Amino acid sequence: MTVLVLNSGSSSLKYFLYDWDKQRPLAKGIVERVSMEGSFIRHTVTGKSDIKISRNCETHREAINLILDVLTGGDDPVLNSIDEIDAVGHRVVHGGEKFNKSVLIDEEALNTFKELSNLAPLHNPPN
Repeated sequence: MTVLVLNSGSSSLKYFLYDWDKQRPLAKGIVERVSMEGSFIRHTVTGKSDIKISRNCETHREAINLILDVLTGGDDPVLNSIDEIDAVGHRVVHGGEKFNKSVLIDEEALNTFKELSNLAPLHNPPN
């Protein structure tokens, strides 16, 4: 099972790709300066040197697309397709009293996250 873990900040998006069956990391990185001039991704495939790619990312959605592009493309793709990702985990800074453990994301959870955005205004809205 391949798991992609995301951690979204106000102007960054960290990621970690993990092979659950073999209990080993595959890749990790960060998109920095999301919605600012000079955004870039720093990407590291396990056991190899990191690379830095400058690319404009106006939104966190664009940052996610950049992450997926880097994981599946370039000179050293980690995945052949995003279809190889079996699960996605996402860290939320503050879930109030409603979220104190992992949950499956559905429409109700998304609506509750929106209601709780004011608890961590720099981090929760991009989530």
